Amino acid sequence: MADKKKDILKKIGKIADQKKVKVYAVGGYVRDTLMKRETNEIDFVVKGDAPDFAEKLKNDIQGYGFTTYKQFGTASFNYKDIKLEFVSARKESYQSESRKPEVKLSSLQDDLKRRDFTINALAMDLSLDFFGEIIDPFNGRDDIHQKIIRTPLDPEKTFYDDPLRIMRAARFASQLQFYIEEGTFQAMKEERQRIRIISQERITDELMKILLSSKPSLGFRILKNIDILGIIFPELDKMSGTEQREEHHHKDVFEHTLKVLDNLAQMTKDKKLLFAGLVHDIGKPRVKKFIKGKGWTFHGHDYIGMKMLKSICRRLRLSNEMYNYASKLTRLHMRPIHLIDEEVTDSAIRRLLFDAGEEIEDLMTLCRADITSGNPDRVKKHLENFENVWKRMKEVEEKDRMRAFQSPVRGDEIMKICGLKPGPLVGKLKKSIEDAILEGEIPNDHDKALEYLYKIKDDYCGDK
Repeated sequence: MADKKKDILKKIGKIADQKKVKVYAVGGYVRDTLMKRETNEIDFVVKGDAPDFAEKLKNDIQGYGFTTYKQFGTASFNYKDIKLEFVSARKESYQSESRKPEVKLSSLQDDLKRRDFTINALAMDLSLDFFGEIIDPFNGRDDIHQKIIRTPLDPEKTFYDDPLRIMRAARFASQLQFYIEEGTFQAMKEERQRIRIISQERITDELMKILLSSKPSLGFRILKNIDILGIIFPELDKMSGTEQREEHHHKDVFEHTLKVLDNLAQMTKDKKLLFAGLVHDIGKPRVKKFIKGKGWTFHGHDYIGMKMLKSICRRLRLSNEMYNYASKLTRLHMRPIHLIDEEVTDSAIRRLLFDAGEEIEDLMTLCRADITSGNPDRVKKHLENFENVWKRMKEVEEKDRMRAFQSPVRGDEIMKICGLKPGPLVGKLKKSIEDAILEGEIPNDHDKALEYLYKIKDDYCGDK
């Protein structure tokens, strides 16, 4: 374990010994330590009153941000840049209509039994006499070594009790690039309908964690293969499938999307951009059409996908910021492809820069990730084309300052010069000025734009 965290654990163990309390580091921290992965969170099990111990510990080591839920026997606070979470050793029982358990204080063994997977059912002794000793009743270390995800107890009961664990299994497979043991996988499939009792917020949180994992395709493919994707994200589920007509074959849009996600995961950890990658082709199944002699077409899938995202983001309980961002990139993701032609005008580039605004770099990153051909030479050629487009964009941007562009002549100035009150006519004049700049008729300059306004105002305002 890293020296910094080892020092913290020794300090906590020493204080626990002085207070005659047994405390263990547990779960993900122990797993990640064995795997030599970095983490900024440490979970602890306390044999006794965890909130009471945590509060006293926080005061002793000068922690901050103390939060407690005494009814659940939990507490947390921050120490330096590490989040410390404490729970009383407990056992749980569940009712069929809810995933919220009835909790009773119990032993460390019972606490480890209730854990989701063997790789998380690990504890580390912090006492002075046994510091660093691993308690591993379910052979979690062997499963880490063999890269296997399985449940400590009967998998069907595990997923029936808490169906969110179905998604957590997919998430850990994505994050750790582990395999799900066959019995565990089958139980996930059997209990998939139970996911309906889980709140949308928690489902979405797991989806986002899969997006942020090192290989998102693993998690989403598992969700597809256990037939849960149709429950939690039906639009994504419908992207799967291929069809052959005459000599024309269209590639599986779902599999293509997974390749895009894996490409993006190598380029960014921006959750908004990764979500845009997940949904950028979401409209394709609705517009898929076979044209004899030409093959498969998906005309307008960018626009249809953008329209679909409003209800999707609302259902997933995503923020307006996420919706606006994803719908913008979905609407625009085909535009850079049209700029590859050497004969494309500067005005077309200016219009894309104007429409994309501050998201232009993210849009180009998505377009690069969208190249999923299995032919390395074709990929290389496409990437070279996009680099040329990006170079032209930067040249136009430097010359015309189009990023986050707005008309240099503002609405209040237009009203004053034209003797207008607020209304649609002001917007039309403003747009006419913007169009003139985008088409290269006038430079992106206040004085030239004002001169242009005087030139056109009578056409719009008549005798005013």
